[in-house]
Amino acid sequence: MATAPSPLRTVAGNLCLGSAPDSWGVWFPEDEHQVPCTRFLDELAQAGYTWLELGPYGYLPTDPAVLAEELAVRGLQVSGGTAFGALHRPEVWDEMLAHVRKVAELTSAAGAHHLVLIPPMYRDEKTGDFTEPPELTSEQWAGFGRNADRLGKLLLDEYDIRLVLHPHADSHIQTQSEIERLLNESDSRYTNLCLDTGHVAYGGGDNLDLVRRFGERVGYVHIKQMDPAVLAQVAAENLSFGEAVKRGVCVSPPEGVPDPADVVDALSRLDAELFVIVEQDLYPCAPEVPLPIAVRTREHLAGCGLTGTRRPNNNR
Repeated sequence: MATAPSPLRTVAGNLCLGSAPDSWGVWFPEDEHQVPCTRFLDELAQAGYTWLELGPYGYLPTDPAVLAEELAVRGLQVSGGTAFGALHRPEVWDEMLAHVRKVAELTSAAGAHHLVLIPPMYRDEKTGDFTEPPELTSEQWAGFGRNADRLGKLLLDEYDIRLVLHPHADSHIQTQSEIERLLNESDSRYTNLCLDTGHVAYGGGDNLDLVRRFGERVGYVHIKQMDPAVLAQVAAENLSFGEAVKRGVCVSPPEGVPDPADVVDALSRLDAELFVIVEQDLYPCAPEVPLPIAVRTREHLAGCGLTGTRRPNNNR
């Protein structure tokens, strides 16, 4: 006798909520406009979060013992590490790999198993100046997926860490067609997607469509919303992402797109356990700004069913 199909989940029990230094206005290892890392950690715990992503390498302590002590006294745990990496530039492979190894070593020492790789932006974060062409050549595209898999295999074999590529505004993985091309040209054993809901919306993509059609490739999630009015300004004035952030393109739920309730519902239907990390780009911001936003965001996402605090057992 045939067995009945498994029912779809009705709660987001497969999703584990966390946050990141980005939600405290942190973009750089050191910057005069950023709060000290101890304040970030204190306020993260105060806001009710248990899990965090490491953020830019060097912002939090890079000595594993010191990091472990800072986390333990606050009851915090690490979901993954973060690195920038130019997979389309073979001439910087060795330099990139040396940096990624440092991030991977710290991530592994912290007990985490994901590394979020962000393509470098082709416009300067602070000035908005173009630093390279906004489109890859066919030759660069040809090596992108291959290099991602090369890096992903190394991370998996040597560190038991899974590589998740992060679409980003003003980068070469921004639009939905670019995201799909990356996934189609890479191997799911080694390269998967960090679905950043805000950056997908910024690039004109459809988060729900990506989850429906490429759900098996979603290995990690950044959840954020973008203000449609500022997105319209970006298109009309050719704004850089840095300028868009200054104008408040990243907003708290439920003020922007996509609707986090729709995203949580779609993710809860996947047959996978996932970290969902809150990111609200705030650089630069006054020190007192992030904490109340973090609290309101956690409370809103809890209303969407996203309250998980246990470690996902995700082997993808």
